[in-house]
Amino acid sequence: MQEERILSDFPKIQCPFIRQTFQVNKDQWKKHGAKLGLKTPEVYLVVNKINPGFEWVFDDPDTFAVEKLNGTNVKIKTEAGRLVAVSNRLNVIDPLQVMKGKPFIIEGIFRAIALGYVNESGEQAGEVIGPKLQGNPYKLDWHEWYPFGKSMEHLRYKSFHEHERNFTNWSNWFKDHLVSRYFTKRASKLGIDEKVMAEGVIFYNLKRKEEKKTYMAKLRRDMFDWYYKDLIDILDYDIQGRNEVEDQDKFDN
Repeated sequence: MQEERILSDFPKIQCPFIRQTFQVNKDQWKKHGAKLGLKTPEVYLVVNKINPGFEWVFDDPDTFAVEKLNGTNVKIKTEAGRLVAVSNRLNVIDPLQVMKGKPFIIEGIFRAIALGYVNESGEQAGEVIGPKLQGNPYKLDWHEWYPFGKSMEHLRYKSFHEHERNFTNWSNWFKDHLVSRYFTKRASKLGIDEKVMAEGVIFYNLKRKEEKKTYMAKLRRDMFDWYYKDLIDILDYDIQGRNEVEDQDKFDN
């Protein structure tokens, strides 16, 4: 039955900084909003205030940073080498339905199988990336499902522990130096002298996971004001933020 193939949704991941809503210039938004991914004339930006409960991102030595791939989240389930369930968020994907729907997701999974990324049994979550997703920032000619477990091992920013963890340092890092580790590895193999910026990072703390505590947080380049400033004026933005407290759960992206 289809109900048996429904996998759990991905956990909601919050930002380690407080995010607040700011209005933008409406005329500029009409011209550039689509390019910047803005559906409405407002942006949801980080301010220099730590999100309560996420102090561990800044002060726990067991926290590490991993590249956040820019595609679509897909969870799979295998049993004794058989692919038995696929879901894109809460949307069930029939792996045998190849004539309609989203066949590029299945393409990505089977490429991952060929690369040895898929376990023989169990549930795995990952990101499908490629030509049909997010403008194909990694310049792929195919789709690929990249498991989050592999990201933690191979896409970790090893220099993360070498710098003080604060708003100013991370803003500068994300603006000018947050290069995609996935693309860098691919470019090295192909002999390409080119760099692509990462979408952002996921912060992990596996010790907290063992303790059943919140162990993931996310931060993206488009959460900073400088991401928009060349094209759109942000009204009344202040790095220190407002005294108003917004519900952080309302920020879905």
